[in-house]
Amino acid sequence: MRLVLASNNVKKLSELRSLLSGLAVQLVPQGQLGISEAEEPHLTFIENALAKARHAAAASQGAAIADDSGVCVDALGGEPGVVSAHFAGELSAMPGTDREVLRMRQDAANNHLLLQRLQGCSDRSAHFLSTLVAVRHAHDPQPLVAVGRWPGQILDAPQGEQGFGYDPLMFISDLGCTVAQMGAGLKNQHSHRARAMAQMQVLLRDVWRV
Repeated sequence: MRLVLASNNVKKLSELRSLLSGLAVQLVPQGQLGISEAEEPHLTFIENALAKARHAAAASQGAAIADDSGVCVDALGGEPGVVSAHFAGELSAMPGTDREVLRMRQDAANNHLLLQRLQGCSDRSAHFLSTLVAVRHAHDPQPLVAVGRWPGQILDAPQGEQGFGYDPLMFISDLGCTVAQMGAGLKNQHSHRARAMAQMQVLLRDVWRV
């Protein structure tokens, strides 16, 4: 079946395609279909994920899946949370700027602000959270919902070149490295999206009969 991903994030698409590889699902990014990104005005991950999934489903007239994810830092009362992607304020693109270049600049600004906010703080505990929502159509009354959490510690400085977002700052003690120091295979075994997708795969098989 075709499942439209309500995101234009190339690295997120790659991760989710890998995690869905065991199912007969063709994951298509919404941008490939000319679908604009949805508004994300809500205060919770699940509300934003549902809004994005319904938006993509309505525009594509078919099934869609959305991931709303971010980092929640205990000492900041759960921030950045749902605004993780634009924690430092949304950067404007210069004419001709590549989308991924802008995303990298945004990631760097977000990480810098997070380190500023945590300066002098002894409690560095945090967790990545991923909420996946899938709908068969825009008005589906029974969306599939899966949530994955991945605990770690925020470092004082970034380490590693892999991944994206806050990966260079998130140290996973069980694995002895930051998320950005992991290869894609290791990350996809342990990450918040992997944990959410494991639940979603069961739901897709059992409920949608994929």
